[in-house]
Parts: sequence; C-alpha cells; structure tokens
Amino acid sequence: MSPKPALSFRQIWNMCVGFLGIQFAFALQNADVSRIFQTLGANLREIPILWVAAPLSGLIVQPIIGYASDHTWTRLGRRRPYFLGGALLTTFALLWMPDSAMLWVAAVMLWLMDASINVTMEPFRAFVGDQLPEGQRPLGFALQSFFIGVGAVLASLLPWVLAKLGVANIAPAGRIPATVRIAFYVGAAVLFCSVLWTVATTREYAPERLLGFARKTADLPFTEVARAWRLGLVMLVAGGLGIAAIHRFSLEPELYLLTGGLIVFGALFAWLTLTRSRGMVRQVMGDLYGMPGPMRRLAWVQFFSWFALFAMWIYTTPTVTAVQFGSSDPSSLAYNTGANWVGVLFAASNGFLILGAVVIPLMVRLLGLRWSHLVNLAIGGLGLASFAWVRSPDWLLLSMAGIGFASASIQSLPYTLLSDNLPPQKMGVYMGIFNFFIVIPQMLAASVLGGLVHAFFGDRPAFGLVLGGASMAVGGLCTLRLPEPQPVGAPLPETV
Repeated sequence: MSPKPALSFRQIWNMCVGFLGIQFAFALQNADVSRIFQTLGANLREIPILWVAAPLSGLIVQPIIGYASDHTWTRLGRRRPYFLGGALLTTFALLWMPDSAMLWVAAVMLWLMDASINVTMEPFRAFVGDQLPEGQRPLGFALQSFFIGVGAVLASLLPWVLAKLGVANIAPAGRIPATVRIAFYVGAAVLFCSVLWTVATTREYAPERLLGFARKTADLPFTEVARAWRLGLVMLVAGGLGIAAIHRFSLEPELYLLTGGLIVFGALFAWLTLTRSRGMVRQVMGDLYGMPGPMRRLAWVQFFSWFALFAMWIYTTPTVTAVQFGSSDPSSLAYNTGANWVGVLFAASNGFLILGAVVIPLMVRLLGLRWSHLVNLAIGGLGLASFAWVRSPDWLLLSMAGIGFASASIQSLPYTLLSDNLPPQKMGVYMGIFNFFIVIPQMLAASVLGGLVHAFFGDRPAFGLVLGGASMAVGGLCTLRLPEPQPVGAPLPETV
C-alpha cells in the first residue's frame, strides 16, 4: 500500500481542459434551446416537456457509463475512451441541431446532444478521484469549475458577439437565425479539440495500481438488499395512485412522466430483493439503495439546487424577452435582441462562476464547506427570484452574480464532500448514481413546472424563476444536515 503521487499544476490543468468544451456545448444548449423551440413553434407550456430529453438521457446514461468505465481498461485507459466517444457524438449533434426544420427534430437532437455530453462528462468527475490524492481533489474540482466558467462565458456570448459583427440575428418564421447556427458550429469544434487535448496529454493508472494506493480496501461485497422490496412497494403504490389521480382529475399529461418513473424504480427495487444476478443493473440499483450516509444527505442538496437550475434554463429566455424586452414573438427584432441578451446574462453568470472558483476556497477556509455552500445557494436563489421584479435588462447582470457564485459552488463543493467518502473501486458508478439527484429534479421540473406556472401564475414565466429561487434556498438549508469534514492537508505538487 502506497500513497498516491501528487500531480503538477500543469498535469491537473491538462486533465481538466476537456471541461472547457463540455461546458461550451452545455452553455449553448442552456442559453439557446428554448429559443430554438420557440422559433420552431413551441408554446410556453410545451417548453418544459420538450426539455425532458435532457434529464431523462442523464438518468439513463450516467450510471451506465459510470459502471462501464469502472470496468474498462484499453490502450486509451479507463475513462478516456468515453471522453473521446462522447465528444464525437456531441460534435455531430451540435452540427445538426441548428439546422432542424421541425420541432420534433430539434427535440431528438437535444436528446442525442445531452446523452452524448453525459457520456463525456460523467467519467470526468471520476477521473479526478482516480488521479488525484485527497488533498489535491479540491484543486481538481476547482479547475473543472474554472473551465466550466470559461467555456460557458464564451459560448453564451457568441450569438451576441456575432450579431455585433453583423451576422443576421433574425430569420424567416420557422428558421434558426444565423447567429445561433454559427455559434453551434463553433461549439462543435471547441468541444472536440478540448476533449482531444485531455485525451492526448493525460495518462491513467492501471486498475491494479489504483487499488494499491492509500486507503486500499478489499473487494466490496454487494449491498444487502433484503428489504429493498419495501421501498419498491411504496413507490409502486405511489405511482399507481398518481396515474389514477391524473386520469380522474384530468391533470397535466406531463405528470405521467413522474408517475411512470416511480413505477419503474419501484419495480426495480422489488426485483432487487428477488434477483440472483450480479450484473450491472444489480450493482447500480444495489448501490443506489445502499448509498453511504453522507451521499444520502448530499442528495437532497443536489435535488433542490438542480431543480432551480433547470427552471432557470427553461424560463430565462421567455422571461427576459417578455418582461424586459416586451415581446413573445420569436420572429420579432425585440424578441431576438432579448434572446441574445440572455446569452450575455449567462456569460456574466459564468464569469462570476470563474470568480467563484477562485473565491470559494477562501470562503471555505473562513466558513467551512457547509456554510459556504449555504451562503452561495442563498444568494443564487435571490438572484433567480429577482427576475420577477427587475425591469432593466442591465440590472439583471447583478442578479446573475449571485447565480454565478451558486453555480460555482454547486459544481465543486458537493463533489469535494462526496469524493473522499467513496471507495476507489466504485468511484465511477457512485458518481453516476450521485448524478441521479441532478437529473431526477430536472425530470420533476419538466413534469410540474409548466402546470404550476399555468395554474397559479397565469403562464407568466418569471414566476417559474421565483419557484427556482425558492428551491435553491431550500437546497442551501439542507447543507446544515451534513457534518463538517476534517480538513486534509494537500501534498505539494511535483515540479513541472
């Protein structure tokens, strides 16, 4: 048993560069997909359910890729084959989506793009846990947050910059403006090149060497699941009652997505008690049922945080174009000017995310991990809610400052808290399972936000952001259920 060697700053930098391209693609998706959907004829109530492709693909893809990368070893290594394969598929989706001529084609491309990004992104989280000793993991996740911010700033600003350079920002009805199409083409190139940089400049420990480092453990037994049927039964009953209620009271059909998910997971937990299988589904579901205590408590923090972020992605464009720019017509100049300003706002948010990646480690020294995360989520929630009453587009930049710090915190502190509590043999699968609590709240948001905004707020999208702000604040309060970890001294990096 030997300690894991510290890496130089340049080595850590190279292993995180791929996140620049991943977030470039995500930022184009987050800032422009609602705009594309509205341009192709979607109304406000349809947008949340059209977005459901994103969380559903993550729910399916991430644990599968996490499990598969834990059990992979090739000439490219353990995680890097998935980086490269996912980058190729995402590049294809980025090139095709802005040329979609029909709404259903754009929805399918969103599904492909998000699934492919997840194939690339999920092993990156485990990659940090594989390569870095515990003391350097905060730096690794902070550098990932830095590249997330840089990629998102560049991608979010790109349509606005192209418009300033004279590229056409409006198009005939049903056509995507040239500013958006060119931005997606550039994103495809940035994604592929940055991921290729990480693949070409990093190496991975062979599985047998990885297990020889400090904190080596024996082969982990399968989680005890004799009582999993109880949870499965509760979920099956809840799902069945939900379907009956939707039918009886003519509720929104999007809710079938939520009840269907309860039934699927209920059936899997019931099967878990009966099966003798030792395959991937058995391991993933067993590890989900038997999550470590800190991971269970962090799951609630992630749940409320990502519900809020999904509300932001869905409703920022409809809110800003309608409230601050006074138009809901996707073919109008005012709407497209407002939609470009949304890109500027997302860029500002991610600029503050970069600043947060620098400032948050200092906050942690002063306040600790829990209180730092609570403060950041509180100011992020306030920033989201402020869209309902701020009328000047320029003042929204201040709102995005809070959201940027919250995003930086969400992208780093939960993973710092989590990675030290996971066994190295299951780093990938547990990171995939942890991402359930990113995608499940997004599926819930896709199922209920449209109905809530319609029923209680008269289809005013700004109140979708208010609900998101409240959810983010609740996520901050949930951090108080976590114990503050003991500080671990970081080893000094090797010289370059």
